Amino acid sequence: MDDLFPPFAPDANEPRPRRFKPVPFRMIAPNMITLMALCLGLTAIRLAFEGKFEPAVISIVAAAFLDGIDGRVARMLKGTSRFGAELDSLADFVNFGCAPALILYGFALKDLRSVGWIVALIFAIAMALRLARFNAMLDDPNRPAWKKDFFVGMPAPAGALTAMLPLYLNFLGLPMEHWAAPVVLGYMLCIALLVVSTVPTFSGKTMGKRVPRDWVLPIFLVVVAGFGLFISFPFEAMVALALGYLVTLPIGAAQYRRRARAEAHGSASGETADDAVEMLKPARDPAVDI
Repeated sequence: MDDLFPPFAPDANEPRPRRFKPVPFRMIAPNMITLMALCLGLTAIRLAFEGKFEPAVISIVAAAFLDGIDGRVARMLKGTSRFGAELDSLADFVNFGCAPALILYGFALKDLRSVGWIVALIFAIAMALRLARFNAMLDDPNRPAWKKDFFVGMPAPAGALTAMLPLYLNFLGLPMEHWAAPVVLGYMLCIALLVVSTVPTFSGKTMGKRVPRDWVLPIFLVVVAGFGLFISFPFEAMVALALGYLVTLPIGAAQYRRRARAEAHGSASGETADDAVEMLKPARDPAVDI
């Protein structure tokens, strides 16, 4: 009877079948950066509950910095994936939708009770709608290539950092009395409307692919000076960046309209939009390049 049912003894030299294929590290690294940004956003919410608004704001700024580099790291390592794109969108909703809304609610909007909470909800939902529209536009095959230089509406990180401008001013000594709550409410509502609007804004994702050789050293100096100013005067720098970004919104819209007219002109003459833009530029004197 023992010969009918021999015990199973697997060969020790036989390789065990792998259930899952190994994942390259280049596919994991960008997602790790996104998760670190998400941790910062969740930590900012906790700090806001504890009334520590200054470190909460710093956490959001750090999350915005990581959000700006995770996509570039993915493209540099050729580690882009659909999973990473979806994870990035979910992290952006928490970091730039929920966290700033809760921080501003705990800072000023709570004095307005239900009205303040409604505006906080509007801001968070506006971020969710903006991110959903952004993901849908990525799948549009008919979108012209030049439109990659622009966002439709204010991007999520810029919206979050700009919405916290009242906090920066308060950290610099501007008193926030009870009269400030309605002002913060109106300002936050305006930012939420800009987020879901169709106002074109500069993307910046296509910048930096090719840098003229003469600009390399000046760029290094500007970056070092900017970093030093941000470390020494962080909230002054954030106020300047927020106000400067708001000022550039009309410039971006005007540039978008110019490119759109160039595309229409190029379509009528059988040229591309970029060729039409070059034709609209004034002619350069060859002696200038010598």
